[in-house]
Amino acid sequence: MTSTSSGTSLSTSTQQQAAAELAQRHTQQQRGERLPLSLRPGSIEDALQIQALVPSLLGETIAGWKCGIPSDGRVVLAPIFASRVYKSESSVSLQPLHGMARIEPELAFVLGQDLPPREAAYGMQDVDQAVSACHIALELIGSRYLAPETAEYTEHLADGLYNQGCVLGPSLPADYLGNEPSCLDIEIQTQTKTIQQLRGEHPAGFPRQPLYWLAEFLRSQGMGLRQGQFVITGSYAGSPDVPLHVPLSIRFGKLGEMQLQFTQD
Repeated sequence: MTSTSSGTSLSTSTQQQAAAELAQRHTQQQRGERLPLSLRPGSIEDALQIQALVPSLLGETIAGWKCGIPSDGRVVLAPIFASRVYKSESSVSLQPLHGMARIEPELAFVLGQDLPPREAAYGMQDVDQAVSACHIALELIGSRYLAPETAEYTEHLADGLYNQGCVLGPSLPADYLGNEPSCLDIEIQTQTKTIQQLRGEHPAGFPRQPLYWLAEFLRSQGMGLRQGQFVITGSYAGSPDVPLHVPLSIRFGKLGEMQLQFTQD
């Protein structure tokens, strides 16, 4: 990948060591201290190289991506592993934070055709033509660091920006495809009561905007998006915590509803 910020670059072997440490934490379902100073990414380029090595070390297929609009020189993207993608109306296993499941209500855009590397830039129309469906979704939030608040942004980027999976819910009604809302009420209920009501607003305004950026960024890096992959583009309502072992209903305004339950890995 092309460098997007300055910093002291790690050697290839050091990047591999950092990726191996993060991959081991995935495998063992454990968090650890910050990477040793010698393994910490010193630049956005280092972080992206480490991030890209982890799926192959785990033998994982990239089922999707998370992304957001870059700001302050920080790119926002990370792969989502196929083994950590769930359907709604199921039991979802994750690593809790303080005894709770942390989630982010988002939209997932599904690619009906490839957006491969090429010389010409991808425009909005190219991406729109490739989108075949959009689903309500929940990003599952978690870190491989015991004290993530102490880590630098590049460390989080190398680790996948807090992603530990995604739940795909029902697809949007046809009337909303291509006209996804910028504001959305999120309601979280147990079988007996409403526990959270959130008035949400998409951080990018237009939910597809980060997808346009991702398609062009990956193209510029000699990468691409594949048919069948999905892309989530930002939370409508922050990162609410919800209880474990309790059947939940999560409603995304008029777009749809999920029924699911979270358990601990």
